[in-house]
Amino acid sequence: MLSGCASFSELQSADAKIATAWHAALPHDGHVSNLESWWSTFNDPSLTALIGHAEAENPSLDSSIADIEKARATLASARASLFPSLSGSGSVSGSGTSGDTVNRIEAGTTSSGGLDASWEIDLFGKNRQKSEAARQRIGEEVADWHDARVSLAAEVADDYVQYRACRQIENAYSVELASQRDTIRATETAASSGLTSTSDLALARASAASSSSTLTEQRAECEVLVKSLAELTGGDEIRVRQLLAKGKNDIPTPKNLRIAAVPAAALRQRPDIGALEQEVAATVADVGAAKADLYPSLSLSGSLTVSGSTATGASLPWSFGPSLTIPLLDGGSRSAAVESAIADYNKAVAKYKSGVLSAISDIETDLVRVDSTRKRIGDAATAASNYRTYFNSIDTNWKAGGASLLDREEARRSAQSAEITLIEVRRDAVRYWIALYKALGGGWDLKPSAPAPEKTKAQGTLL
Repeated sequence: MLSGCASFSELQSADAKIATAWHAALPHDGHVSNLESWWSTFNDPSLTALIGHAEAENPSLDSSIADIEKARATLASARASLFPSLSGSGSVSGSGTSGDTVNRIEAGTTSSGGLDASWEIDLFGKNRQKSEAARQRIGEEVADWHDARVSLAAEVADDYVQYRACRQIENAYSVELASQRDTIRATETAASSGLTSTSDLALARASAASSSSTLTEQRAECEVLVKSLAELTGGDEIRVRQLLAKGKNDIPTPKNLRIAAVPAAALRQRPDIGALEQEVAATVADVGAAKADLYPSLSLSGSLTVSGSTATGASLPWSFGPSLTIPLLDGGSRSAAVESAIADYNKAVAKYKSGVLSAISDIETDLVRVDSTRKRIGDAATAASNYRTYFNSIDTNWKAGGASLLDREEARRSAQSAEITLIEVRRDAVRYWIALYKALGGGWDLKPSAPAPEKTKAQGTLL
């Protein structure tokens, strides 16, 4: 009968199938070494070193750890209400009156000590439900910590990839600017000899100035990325620059950008989904605690006091007995608390559903982007190669007097644009791979597995 009083019939309207517990594996098994091991597939020690420094020194993770400790303290406080409480007190005082013989009162000592005990018998499970809600929220904070770890690693890797691509683009601009300055010197000689017009010289100088401005802007973008990496990894910019100097100049790329299928179960390792699911479980417990508060509460309490003085001697009063508190009239406060808890539950369910849909969308979107950029690399490489061949041909004709400087500059811009596009496509392919890592809550198993029957594979993968 007592358990029936705290039923959850109001929650049936939410129409959501919620697991009773969160069973997902932690990203990288919760170990820093496993996190770095996943990123080692990029075969870039500088990248893994930067991620390791971020894991150890980024203050956002310290904040998440503090949230976990706070949640644990809340649980300890909630569990304390399940057990009896005992408090003690004691005092000693002396008193007397000075004066003549008639009025004088000899000094005396009065002492007392006492024990007070109480225990609320959890008839309807209010305190148990509060403890359960606190326990679920510890898991929620742990999941948020793992989410912070995954997001931080992905952000460091993304900035690192952008930095390497940025330096490659900077180098492309630098090489072209050097070529343009050679062109200016040749054109100046030809113009002074009357072999070419001053308009060609003006065009050469304008093109070089434009390239110089673009190069300056590109260098600034690279420096901004260095600052961002320093912030993410603890603020030691000198260490960051040393690691960047030691690393490879190429864009770090995993062994294979091709993905046949991603395990559907990988969705359940997303820490943010885990946190949302555990919040649902916590709000269920909150509803139970609010409903239990509608019913009477029974407590046992007792006290024991020892007191005495040099004048009156000792006494030992005590008391013990149950007390029953029955809510009769509270203006609807407790009922409103139940409705509020149910609203929190419905909100948590809606967030959970939205989070799952968003997670699936993230994965699907990143899979499409990884596949499309991987396919674009070949076309971009072909375009860059042929535009460079075209420029070399025009450049030869220009030197022989068979092509104008304008034709040469247009060919140069086309070749340069194609080369930069190739760098950007390669960069974006890796960035989308990193985004997929984050969307899956911390990567996936890259080890090849035995082929499964088509039916089983279709049921167990997210294509």
